[in-house]
Amino acid sequence: MEDNYPIKRIIDDQGYLVDTGFEKQIDEQLVQDLYYHMLRIRTFDRKAINLQRQGRLGTYAPFEGQEAAQVGSALALKTGDWVFPTYRDHGATITFGKSMARTFLYWNGRVEGCVAPQDRNIFPPAVPIATQLPHAAGAAWAEQRRGTQNAAIAYFGDGATSEGDFHEGLNFASVFKVPVVFFNQNNRYAISVPIEKQMNSETIAQKSVAYGIPGVRIDGNDCFAVYFETKKAFDNARAGNGPTLIEAVTWRKGAHTTADDPSKYRPEKQGEDIVDPLARLELFMKNYGYWNAEWIQATKDKTSSEVDAAVEEMEKYPPPNLEDVFNHVYAEMPAQLVEQKESYLAHLGRR
Repeated sequence: MEDNYPIKRIIDDQGYLVDTGFEKQIDEQLVQDLYYHMLRIRTFDRKAINLQRQGRLGTYAPFEGQEAAQVGSALALKTGDWVFPTYRDHGATITFGKSMARTFLYWNGRVEGCVAPQDRNIFPPAVPIATQLPHAAGAAWAEQRRGTQNAAIAYFGDGATSEGDFHEGLNFASVFKVPVVFFNQNNRYAISVPIEKQMNSETIAQKSVAYGIPGVRIDGNDCFAVYFETKKAFDNARAGNGPTLIEAVTWRKGAHTTADDPSKYRPEKQGEDIVDPLARLELFMKNYGYWNAEWIQATKDKTSSEVDAAVEEMEKYPPPNLEDVFNHVYAEMPAQLVEQKESYLAHLGRR
């Protein structure tokens, strides 16, 4: 079955085109957009880890190594589309337009961190595994019934394909031919469980057969393959042909979260042979005349300044209203929570 779903690539590990059919579709603007956003979210990611280690941020889920998958797919979106992320897809949501400062706030446990810009349809990150897939199918169905050209994308990891929500989301989307792209980032581990121990299927893409929808397997570290295949899936969805399942085979360099120790379950040198997605794009730029040292340095300076400004904005936010822990959850607060809230307010001298 794996032979039926070969990994599609446009550039190889050395940055050379292996599918020349896309050569005319790649221009300087696309190359620079991909590079800028990939560098920007990597800078964000590394800063977030440092902030967590300094006690300035809560537990954090890093994504370094998955920049091509997240940026390439997010750049294929249109402004009115819907994004349903997991807790690790903040690179995609930032690329789509979410504020970096608010994303930092999310990782500090602030409700403000779930607020998207008014002109972007970005759901709060889904921490329960796969619950966002039926939501994405539902939003896409709503857009279909409204007669718009808006579509949805649902991000999820390989472990999510073992959840019932995966079946429910894909089955519903298939039956009603709704405009949604199911974008799997196959990092080969469901937390500490390797993929071969959580499914017998040789690929995730082949699971599309059960739902009668297209399934494609791509090199998730090839930003061009991600961008063009995701764009193709969106074009197909907007044309009324229903959903697509994309399996982006990638590799996350770091831990599951900053509270995790991957050395407990991953072999020491595993992944060392995988070419970094940003480094691969840099090789492409040098091979095909897109490399501009001055622009690269200016982009590094710009992204660094943007991230620093976001940290400053995050840390200037007023202290959280701790009553939010109790409010806005129940229509009628249970007696136990009423007692706890009263005790808390008394401790603050407000009762």
